[in-house]
Amino acid sequence: MSKLKDMAKAQKKSMLFLVISAVITSATVIVQAYLFVAIVDGVFLKNQSFNEVLPLLGGLLLVLLARTIFNYMSGQNGVKMAAKAKGDVRKSLLMKYSRNPMQASYRGQSGNKVSVMMDAVDGIDSYFSQYIPQIIQTSFIPLVVLVVVFTQHVNSGIIMIITAPFIPIFMIIIGLQTKKKSEEQLEKLATFSGRFLDILQGLTTLKLFGRAKQQKDSIRQSSLKFKDATMEVLKIAFISSFMLELISMLSIGIIALELAIQLIVYESISFFTAFFVLVLVPEFYTSLKELGSTFHNGRSSMGAAKKVTDELAETEEAVHWGDTRLQKETISPSIDLQAVAYSYGEDQFSLKNITAEIPPFGQIAIVGRSGSGKTTLLHLIAGLMAPSTGDIVINGRPLSDHREKDWFDQLSYISQNPYIFSGTIAENIAIGGNLDATLIEVKQAAEQAGISDMIKTLENGYDTPVGEAGRGLSGGEKQRIAIARAFLKKPSVILFDEPTTGLDLHTERILQASIKQLSQNATVITVAHRLHTIKNADKILFLEDGKLVAAGTHDELIEAVAEYRNMVSVQQGGTA
Repeated sequence: MSKLKDMAKAQKKSMLFLVISAVITSATVIVQAYLFVAIVDGVFLKNQSFNEVLPLLGGLLLVLLARTIFNYMSGQNGVKMAAKAKGDVRKSLLMKYSRNPMQASYRGQSGNKVSVMMDAVDGIDSYFSQYIPQIIQTSFIPLVVLVVVFTQHVNSGIIMIITAPFIPIFMIIIGLQTKKKSEEQLEKLATFSGRFLDILQGLTTLKLFGRAKQQKDSIRQSSLKFKDATMEVLKIAFISSFMLELISMLSIGIIALELAIQLIVYESISFFTAFFVLVLVPEFYTSLKELGSTFHNGRSSMGAAKKVTDELAETEEAVHWGDTRLQKETISPSIDLQAVAYSYGEDQFSLKNITAEIPPFGQIAIVGRSGSGKTTLLHLIAGLMAPSTGDIVINGRPLSDHREKDWFDQLSYISQNPYIFSGTIAENIAIGGNLDATLIEVKQAAEQAGISDMIKTLENGYDTPVGEAGRGLSGGEKQRIAIARAFLKKPSVILFDEPTTGLDLHTERILQASIKQLSQNATVITVAHRLHTIKNADKILFLEDGKLVAAGTHDELIEAVAEYRNMVSVQQGGTA
């Protein structure tokens, strides 16, 4: 609340204009009511001609025009204040993230931050565009109307003083609930946005580790919670509108009844006075009622402002890891590629008629120039795509006959850029196991992957939060977390998509040692370009333009395939 007030006070010229506009509007309300009553009184009671009331009609038209113009200008001024305030807040958030982007990325999710930057900041709009202009107008119009009513008829003024407090009292009661529910709604929206984007980006990883269905249910529950929070806010808004209308109508009715008694029964006031008061009273309650409606929006804006303020003042907190059990056995399957083909579409790249046998515990390298179809073939073996024609046969049965979960439970896929989710290091490694993996097992997997020493240097160790997509980690550290997942999962088939590309020599050696250890109990299929990886393979599949040119050991291909020999020569002359 104080943050919003400070932002409003900083726009001094706009605030001054709103005050001047409110004073002028208050005057137009009184003059408008007076001229309208004078016209009616003159025509119907004094039998004045049209020419006699024409000056009054002209004055009424000018007053109505002036009131309309100043109301419009006041609204536009509020919109400009809101635009400037939102711009300043977004700049503050961007400055926070850009001052230390690595630190900013350690905690939270992109979707969450985008939700704050867009939805929460947009939520403060109504405070400036509606609430501030209305509260300034309500500071003048009801007071001026009340003073004028007291000069005309004291009883009506007393009734207004007695009934008017019911509106702000009700506003306060509703407003407290509105702010609380608005904060809950924004929290649910931010959670839903962050979770949805994070899961969407890491969908392949989740699918391969058998977590897709679980995360689908998580998204569903998150969206339902956001829906429920939104409906709660709307329910309060409808109740607020109904009660404000009810209070206003009852109050106006009481005053109208009292005026009728004084005018007809006691004949203590004139028609002009009674009608003048009766025209002014709705202006009094309408102003209060509109303040009540905008007060609801203002409290919603305060909830949004709190979300933004919390984000600007956010500090890091460790998330702790639970402790349960995991056990698993692996048996390496045989994999046969039978005339496998895949096309991305007409006039697009296609993989053609790939036939090869991959025995259990085989060490297979898929090589070829960029664009030859290596990664596409790896995706087909992983089951991420279905062949256009042909079959991938696992232990004598087509892959399509296997349950997706059963195949993914046997499989680990480690790409050049493994996806790291927003959360702790321990949580990211544990994705490789199931929900009851112990911290001891997570640490053991990290040691086998060669990343435990680095984790121990961190202040919060395995509870250190990392950013969505692994922000805050180097490429080598992300690769080692992916390797740790594989050690925890103990897969029977491991797919590597050039995992050491772009890494320094030291990190590459660590990864190579981890890969070698993993391969002792699994079939390993690697998309490779390093010469030492190629040499160590039991079988090499050499691809060219989507076709399997040759298959065999390194020595066999060097001897028989000129294209392979040329590729190796380049390696030896450059990057080997």
